[in-house]
Amino acid sequence: MEMNLSRLRYYKQEKGYSMAKLSELSGVPLGTLQKIFSGETKSPRSSTLEALEAVLLPDEKEKSETEKDWPDSVRESAPAYGTQSRKKQGEYTLEDYYALPDERRVELLDGVIYDMAAPSTIHQFVIPLLTTAFQTYIRKKKGRCLVFSSPVDVQIDCGDRTMLQPDVMVLCDRSKLIRRCILGAPDLVIEIASPSSLRMDGKLKLGKYAQSGVREYWMIDPDTEKTVVYWTDETEVPSIYGPMDEVPVGIFGGELKISMREIFEEIRNLGIE
Repeated sequence: MEMNLSRLRYYKQEKGYSMAKLSELSGVPLGTLQKIFSGETKSPRSSTLEALEAVLLPDEKEKSETEKDWPDSVRESAPAYGTQSRKKQGEYTLEDYYALPDERRVELLDGVIYDMAAPSTIHQFVIPLLTTAFQTYIRKKKGRCLVFSSPVDVQIDCGDRTMLQPDVMVLCDRSKLIRRCILGAPDLVIEIASPSSLRMDGKLKLGKYAQSGVREYWMIDPDTEKTVVYWTDETEVPSIYGPMDEVPVGIFGGELKISMREIFEEIRNLGIE
């Protein structure tokens, strides 16, 4: 294992990939890469190494005769990360998604499989605060909208190359609710951002949510105590709210307001650095 990792380090340097670029190309979470290449993770999973090998190791034409004698476990022909197929990132479908082990947390976006890092304690603490606020309002109004939190599969564009698991979502069209997933776009989606998920939440998912018909998208960053709200059906710039603000819920006409002051105060009271 150590010899394989040394070769991966060599080719990463030779190709000039940053950690962020390598994460993007391989589908391996940035935090996982940092632990592997720093030596903190002593024995990476074989599927993780295979994903890195598929990106970093040279083509057969580029290999020297010596390199061709390397063990199969470090060849570029290794399967894509976490699957046994010969597909490349961008070619995966729901069939591949459902074939993955249940314990593996991933999202499928436009044929690319992204491994999801284990959520932080703050991430998990914030989600029920939000769902409770939405559920309380909906019950009070005797509404028919439903509130869900991850992990719930959302086949957001009804195609076979994307399956996401938003942190919090509000669904008002109950015809989209089937046993295995939500089939179509929720009305509102909230993602709790982390340093490792900012690109995914703030760019890749934003684009997919807008294309698929999500009406309102929130991205909450507990580290900066900012909340960004996108109206995906409009061209206006997003609204940015600070730690003392109340954020109006647009799909409810602004009648419901979520107090970010209370949420961030609850987080600070945890005393977690």
